[in-house]
Amino acid sequence: MEYGGPDGELSASLRYLSQRFTMPDNKGKALLTDIGTEELAHLEIVGSIVGQLTDGEGARSFDKYGKGDYYVDHGNGVYAANAMGVPFTAAYFQVKADPIADLVENLAAEQKARATYDNILRLSDDPDVNEVIKFLREREVVHFQRFGELLNIYQEQIENCAK
Repeated sequence: MEYGGPDGELSASLRYLSQRFTMPDNKGKALLTDIGTEELAHLEIVGSIVGQLTDGEGARSFDKYGKGDYYVDHGNGVYAANAMGVPFTAAYFQVKADPIADLVENLAAEQKARATYDNILRLSDDPDVNEVIKFLREREVVHFQRFGELLNIYQEQIENCAK
């Protein structure tokens, strides 16, 4: 799910909270701080979903779904890994100290997260899970819009300096 993979909530929160230090003004720092901390809340939401869905599940049910190896290492614990079970790595995101490059990466990250939530919705038949996933998907769209607005401001500033 969207917990510890390259397009997951952990990657997003660490990306934004790391990039904020080199934003050129308080507006950029504030936006990255706000969205980065919201992504941490999303991490908690996703972890709660996974925890609730696997509560009481034993080894046989994990093995039935081809996740026996996961169970051997983690039981039914929530572990920061991608959908294939690869553990989280900071290599999933970049910090360039260039506001334009970082914001463009963030725009792409938000769209990849949205697409992953779309894929989860295609697979899930649980209405309660789907409502939460739809909420998280909506927030990714809002983040994309906010990053786009900030990118436009910074690009205009660059153009005005070049005149």
